[in-house]
Amino acid sequence: MDNRNMLIAIVMSIAILAGWQFFVEIPRMKHQRELEQAAKQEAVVAPPETVGAQGNGTMAPASPASPAANVSPMSLGEALAKSPRVKINSPRIVGSIALTGGRIDDVELVDYHVAVDPESPRIQLFAPPGTEAPYFAEFGWVAAGGEKVALPGPDTVWTADHDALTAEQPVKLSWDNGQGLTFVRIFAVDDNYMFTVTQRVENHGQTGVSLFPYALISRIGTPPTSGYAILYEGPIGYLNHDFYGNPWFASNRHVAYKDLKEHKDVEADSTGGWLGITDKYWLAAIIPDPAASVKARFSYAAPHGTDQYQADFLGAAQQVAPGGNAEYSSRLFAGAKEVRLLDHYADNDHIDRFDLAVDWGLFYFLTKPIFYVLNTFHSWLGNFGLAILLLTVIIKALFFPLANKSYRAMSKMKALQPEMAKLRERLGDDRARLNQEMMELYKREKVNPAAGCLPIIVQIPVFFALYKVLFVTIEMRHAPFFGWIKDLSAPDPLNAFTLFGLIHWDPTQLPVVGHFLDIGLWAIIMGITMFLQQKLNPPPPDPVQARIFQLMPIIFTFLLARFPVGLVIYWAWNNTLSIAQQWLIMRRAGVKPGAKTT
Repeated sequence: MDNRNMLIAIVMSIAILAGWQFFVEIPRMKHQRELEQAAKQEAVVAPPETVGAQGNGTMAPASPASPAANVSPMSLGEALAKSPRVKINSPRIVGSIALTGGRIDDVELVDYHVAVDPESPRIQLFAPPGTEAPYFAEFGWVAAGGEKVALPGPDTVWTADHDALTAEQPVKLSWDNGQGLTFVRIFAVDDNYMFTVTQRVENHGQTGVSLFPYALISRIGTPPTSGYAILYEGPIGYLNHDFYGNPWFASNRHVAYKDLKEHKDVEADSTGGWLGITDKYWLAAIIPDPAASVKARFSYAAPHGTDQYQADFLGAAQQVAPGGNAEYSSRLFAGAKEVRLLDHYADNDHIDRFDLAVDWGLFYFLTKPIFYVLNTFHSWLGNFGLAILLLTVIIKALFFPLANKSYRAMSKMKALQPEMAKLRERLGDDRARLNQEMMELYKREKVNPAAGCLPIIVQIPVFFALYKVLFVTIEMRHAPFFGWIKDLSAPDPLNAFTLFGLIHWDPTQLPVVGHFLDIGLWAIIMGITMFLQQKLNPPPPDPVQARIFQLMPIIFTFLLARFPVGLVIYWAWNNTLSIAQQWLIMRRAGVKPGAKTT
């Protein structure tokens, strides 16, 4: 009875961690291998000419054509060479705008690389049609139903007033339809990842027209994802005060890749808001005027068997009288999901809940504050690993009264071990009488046997919130600690079963057990600290329970080994602080730490 609650808490923790390994990590590794195999055989095929119709009768924007199914995808350089281009050269983005179609289809992120090595290639977010994974943003107009107006499309060749778009110099594209209408697109970009696209129509003819502005993000082919059930990647948005995307928050407004394949279209009327497609660390989102009403939509099509996903919105009709003009502005975010930057855009540009582009999880109320604390500590210390250590000290200080109460109870429990041993010897197999006498002993000595599990229970939400921060925030990506730790968001790269690199073989390839044979040095350190902390606690009276408790450090070492190493460092440091705190309390209570009882 005295250790039952503690045992239940620990068993539940093991069940959660083991479930994560079996249902998340192992399927992710299998999925990743399948993606690597599929990538070698993948070919891009043509998207549809249109992907549906809006409710007002006007057709949704058309996407440009891609190679047929039997045509191999082009390299990025070959695809870029097929159209004259305006270069993008801003502080954090380089790339180009295709003058054929007037699309933003070439975006490379200056500050981010595919690997820790700074010499590795930069992240290529957008790529033009014809490449292996086309991904682009497009803006334009559609005519009201029944009107025959020559409009710019995917094959329209625009004229630019400059050869480069910079943060200081916008670029204006223009095209005359030969029917009295001149179309203008003005592209501007800030110092980060936000484009502003202003579309204007000038009517020099004799007849008025009614046009609807649109913006879209199109992604051809289902992209590889991390494969984690706890991470959402796919179409996403915040429309009419409703969140679309992560099923944990989106209720019945599911727009994930697999959901769109089943339901094809998901539509919403909204004033302002935003929508797009998210990866783990990157986001492409179109943002209408916060005060403008739009018809937004997530859609899916599969021409010739190729998946195509699109997020688009259609603005209200613009009446362009003879001699008049109409103008519409919207924005495009194409870059890294940096938390402070998303919050900045949300506050200053009135983009509702833009921070939800980061998958904070169910513990949003805890996860985001933890991130901001870590980020602040990082600004002081210059190292996220040190920030984690300092955060652990702060958390220990916040829960100091609760932990003290718990450790005092555990110290008293340890002091009562001789009395409990005498009761077991006197009452033998009379379990009912033994439990009754032990409860009376606890009551007389004012000991709460359940208090010992409180530190573990309190740590669980903090543990998972910190795990979320390490896993989903780009600020933690490739963040180094010291020594061999170059990325706190990744598992420890060392492996005890290769003698930390001295033996050249891969134990993870062994069937069944291989996944559990990737034990880094920090996981071993964590296991040692857990063992030392366990030695300070009173042993369970039941031999079976005692054996289970003895195995806990080993079990947790294997289970936590493949978690982000920053989380393992947190756990090891937390255990170390707990050992010091518990040892001091036990000394003050007159209980000798580590002493065996009879």
